[in-house]
This record gives sequence, structure tokens and C-alpha cells, in this order.
Amino acid sequence: MGVILEVKQNCQVNSVFLTFFNICAKRPRIFMKIATWNVNSIKVRLPQVLDWLMQSQVDALCLQELKVDQDKFPVEAFNECGYQAVWAGQKTYNGVAIISRHPGKDVVRNIPGFEDPQQRIIAATYPQIGSKDGATVRLISAYCPNGQSIDSDKYQYKLRWYQALTDWLKTEMNQHTNLSILGDYNIAPADEDVHDPKRWAGQVLVSAPEREALNALLQLGLSDAFRLFEQAPKSFSWWDYRLNGFKRNAGLRIDHVLLSQSLVPQCTACVIDVNPRGNEQPSDHAPVIATI
Repeated sequence: MGVILEVKQNCQVNSVFLTFFNICAKRPRIFMKIATWNVNSIKVRLPQVLDWLMQSQVDALCLQELKVDQDKFPVEAFNECGYQAVWAGQKTYNGVAIISRHPGKDVVRNIPGFEDPQQRIIAATYPQIGSKDGATVRLISAYCPNGQSIDSDKYQYKLRWYQALTDWLKTEMNQHTNLSILGDYNIAPADEDVHDPKRWAGQVLVSAPEREALNALLQLGLSDAFRLFEQAPKSFSWWDYRLNGFKRNAGLRIDHVLLSQSLVPQCTACVIDVNPRGNEQPSDHAPVIATI
């Protein structure tokens, strides 16, 4: 099995290995693993993402900050490893994708009715693995604006963007009972999600208007999967590259998996996998995984 995984990780698979791997991957499962990861350049991090997919065996992975044009997204690499993909690319900045075992349907890119050249949203519908009644789940990969600083135009754009997202999600949730929006929200919900709340007080990512915007999403009937379970203190998903942020665990929890109420009782776990943050040339974010 170790040899098979190693071959798959390098995407150099002969037909015998590929057949055996797919048989194992497609065996009946009673749960579905969904995840989010801001990879901070799919071009740079592609080998790490493929390796992590093979190790984690998630059924759907929402990616953010692709930083590649639409025609440069490496869909073939994911296909060779047994995954499908839908994506919205943008050169240098932004970009989102959903990597999945099954093809996505009813794909939507960006927030309908909100004019924005930045590629920050992609949504698609998938079979809910483990469901006995043919249920589907609507997955949304979101790369929410950073805001830069509270006195900047980008901060006001962030708040407008969140309002547009909230308005659109009302419609999505009416149409899809099982829905999860996963991504880099660029907001730490509470002080317990900040390594040094006093130092960060009033700054972008933790300011009151931002937290109110995130809370407005939750008020639609969404729940933070991570907080459904007891978690270790100082659990974060992002650490600044500077000043040895990861080694000092000086981070923030800004990557979230939000679940509609129908999925909440089905969720059995939600964890942050910090291991990829220790890779050579890592993303500054870690994957977050929820099991349904």
C-alpha cells in the first residue's frame, strides 16, 4: 500500500496501480469528509496538495488563493489522481476551486448580482456520500476579502462583499437543505481564536464590524463545525510567515467550515491538520476537515 500511495502522489500511475487504487477509494463509505485549504498558489503548492489528498482521503477539498488563470489550473493532475475539479481562476491573486471524487453540478462562480472581477466564490452540488436516500450537498468554496486595514477602501469592500454573500446565501439555503460553505473567511470569530487578543484588538481580521458580518452568516442558520466539538486551546489555522509565527503558534483561526442545520447532527468531527504548515515552502494556512 505504501508503494501505491507513493506512486499516486507523484501522479505516475500505471493502469494496474490506478485500477487497484480506485477500487479501494470507491469502496462503500458511511461518511463524507469535506475540507478547506488556502494553498497560497496552486502552482507552488500542487505537489503538497496531491500528497495531502492521498493521505487524508477527503471526498471534497475547497481551495482558495489559486493565483493562476482559468486556463492554467492543473486539472489533469487531479484527474490522474482520481479527482474531479471545478474552479474559478485569476492570475496572481484570488481564485477558488472544489476538488472532488464526483463531478459537481449546477456550478456557480462568484456572487450572482454582485459585480466583482475578483474570483472569490465557486459553488457546486455533489452526492452526499454515505446517504441512503440519494441526498445531495451543496458545497461553496469561499475566499473572503482580507480588508487590509480598517481605514482602507478594501475594508469597506470587505463589508459590502460579506453583505452580498449573506443575501445570496439566503437563496442558496432555501434551495439546498444540505449546504456547507468552506473557506478562508479572513475573520477570527472570537478572542479564543486569536493568539494575542490584546495585540490584535481593533485590527483587521478581528474588528467588531467584521465579526458582526460573520455572525450575520451564522444567523442564517449556519454553524461553525469546529466549535461543535471540544477543541484544544490555541487552535489556529493561519500563521504569519514572519517572526516564526508557526513555531511560536502565534496564529489566528480564520479558516472555517460552516454547516446548515440539517448537517449539524450528522457532523462527527472537525479538525485542523497543522502538519502541512510544517512542510518546506508551506502555505501560511492549514487544512480544516469536517466529517459528515
